[in-house]
Amino acid sequence: MAAHRSGPLKQQNKAHKGGRHRGRGSAQRDGKGRLAPKTLSKKVRKDLSRVDQRHRASQLRKQKKEAVLAEKRQLGSKDGPPHQVLVVPLHSRISLPEAFRLLQDRDTGTVHLIEWGNTHSFMLLCPRLKHRWFFTSARPGDLHTVLDMAKVADTILFLLDPLEGWDSTGDYCLSCLFAQGLPTYTLAVQGISSLPPKKQIDARKKLSKAVEKRFPEDKLLLLDTQQEAGMLLRQLANQKQRHLAFRDRRAYLFAHAADFVPSEESDLVGTLKISGYVRGQALNVNSVLHITGHGDFQMKQIDAPVDPFPLNPRVIKSSKDPGTAMEICAADAVADMEEDLKVLMKADPDRQESLQTEVIPDPMEGEQTWPTEEELSEAQDLLKESSKVVKKVPKGTSSYQAEWILDEDGESGGEEDEYDDIEHEDFMEEESQDEGSEEEEEEECETVTLGESVRDDVYDEKVDEEAEEKMLEKYKQERLEEMFPDELDTPRDVAARIRFQKYRGLKSFRTSPWDPKENLPRDYARIFQFQNFINTRRRIFKEIEDKEVEGAEVGWYVTLHVSEVPVSVVEHFKRGTPLIAFSLLPHEQKMSVLNMVVSRHPGNTEPVKAKEELIFHCGFRRFRASPLFSQHTAADKHKFQRFFTADTALVVTVYAPITFPPASVLLFKQNSNGTHGHMKCSFDGKLKSQDTVLMNLYKRVFPKWTYDPYVPEPVPWVKSEISSTVPEVDME
Repeated sequence: MAAHRSGPLKQQNKAHKGGRHRGRGSAQRDGKGRLAPKTLSKKVRKDLSRVDQRHRASQLRKQKKEAVLAEKRQLGSKDGPPHQVLVVPLHSRISLPEAFRLLQDRDTGTVHLIEWGNTHSFMLLCPRLKHRWFFTSARPGDLHTVLDMAKVADTILFLLDPLEGWDSTGDYCLSCLFAQGLPTYTLAVQGISSLPPKKQIDARKKLSKAVEKRFPEDKLLLLDTQQEAGMLLRQLANQKQRHLAFRDRRAYLFAHAADFVPSEESDLVGTLKISGYVRGQALNVNSVLHITGHGDFQMKQIDAPVDPFPLNPRVIKSSKDPGTAMEICAADAVADMEEDLKVLMKADPDRQESLQTEVIPDPMEGEQTWPTEEELSEAQDLLKESSKVVKKVPKGTSSYQAEWILDEDGESGGEEDEYDDIEHEDFMEEESQDEGSEEEEEEECETVTLGESVRDDVYDEKVDEEAEEKMLEKYKQERLEEMFPDELDTPRDVAARIRFQKYRGLKSFRTSPWDPKENLPRDYARIFQFQNFINTRRRIFKEIEDKEVEGAEVGWYVTLHVSEVPVSVVEHFKRGTPLIAFSLLPHEQKMSVLNMVVSRHPGNTEPVKAKEELIFHCGFRRFRASPLFSQHTAADKHKFQRFFTADTALVVTVYAPITFPPASVLLFKQNSNGTHGHMKCSFDGKLKSQDTVLMNLYKRVFPKWTYDPYVPEPVPWVKSEISSTVPEVDME
């Protein structure tokens, strides 16, 4: 029997390769320099070992800790600005003079009293603690002063009542300060030692529970004795500082002294000399300076006088008697200021920021022409003439009745109804009489010329105004109960076609196109617009962080020469109003359209109508303007709101100078206004009691140019004010 032999197509399997195991190290050596396809497009990060990762995290913590310590050491030190503390009593029973008496301890350090107007402030120099404080005060009732002082204060010291904590005025002041943005703050209780010993513990527990709702995890300090005042000062000196973004990127200054030099042309305008400590960022003389409540100005030069409140006074030895020495302090430094005065910088006209706030529009730039008043009046007269109809009607027929009488061709000025049939039959019966009475008929008939304006005037003259007002009031109450925010009553004294001639109907408010540049008002030609606002803001902030600004450094005591300032600024300063100045970033002096997202304070219940004049606290600015309200949505079109509703956040639109966000916004109400009236229509059929006439009409609404930067006088606090917050400010 023959054995089987495999053919040439037999399957040949690969033999197993023996050898040692290939480890990870050999694989890395063979593939070194090679990258996976997914990592080719990404930045290669160096893999750190666990020890290196811990070391790196430790270095980052150390750097942050050193930065915080450096900030603490600089604030209030001999090289930094004084630690500015704003004292705000939150209850009417708080004694502010008693609190200042405890803080002005001669054993702690040297006290220098500073008084202007009705404001009492003092400088406390403590070489032992290597710290200096500048204490100022403001009552919660003077709300605008409190908000302005809080813009530049390093720390706010709230004084609380031991029984109630704060009253209604203090509670409202706290709401506004929280909305604007709180810097570092400390809570102190005054008068708890005057209570009986058994009630002190209960009062502290009750007050701690009330404070915990608004200030969680904050300790209450006592301020009744000199020892407690010393502990409070140590707490203020060692406290971690909280930052406000709108002031950290700008140089600002709180005026300790001010002088006015009138110009040669007029005594009402001149050069204002402001002296104070530079804070925030370095101050350049070529930048624009904004004085809160007064507007924008240019600087001429910056001087560096002797610091009137040195932490370590200079000691001068007498040449005649080497054993005697004299300390130079605030009073003695005044005589040496003229000798030691140094000019730091003078403005360069080529590099100085311009004060131009508006774009000068070119009237010949656009292709579209606007009709004149004469052309509009001629077109209106032509329209009236074309709408007039001459009819032959019975004598005594009014213009309103004549509109419903049929013509010879069987048509009438209005629609047919039972009234038309009766009048037509009576008129035909008179025509069928004998020929002898034709002359009398001619005398009883008259010619009437009908026009729309005549019909409306006659209608309004015969209307009972008192009854109409009552009916209108009932209608409004009913509509308010049913909550129809999108409905609008037409006025009684203006025709609907005139009142709504700028409106248009949209098939869909969400999807129908509407060109945003269509029919823009002339004021839009005056504003500055950004091609890309976010990129411009990012570039400016990056320059602030990277670029070193030439000028007065933070902590220097300087004198600013501000040109073309009205004399009213220094007059208000002498009466006690704080004088606060901020340097502006590039473009922040220019006018644009600001869109601010705000929400209504729950304590306000009065109606706030659109286009009312309001007071704005926008970042470091304070101005007056009449804003518009619109819905806050993600669509490309936003519905106009006639009133500031309390349930949702709205967008406030106003013409104002550019302010780079983040910046807080507060609104305060000034006054309130009136309402709309009826609508007169003609219909193609009978109206039933359940019928309702609604038309979806839309038009673009633009703000009015009502910006006014001059808000010098503080407005006293009233219940009708409102406060709002905003995460950012957008520009068009």
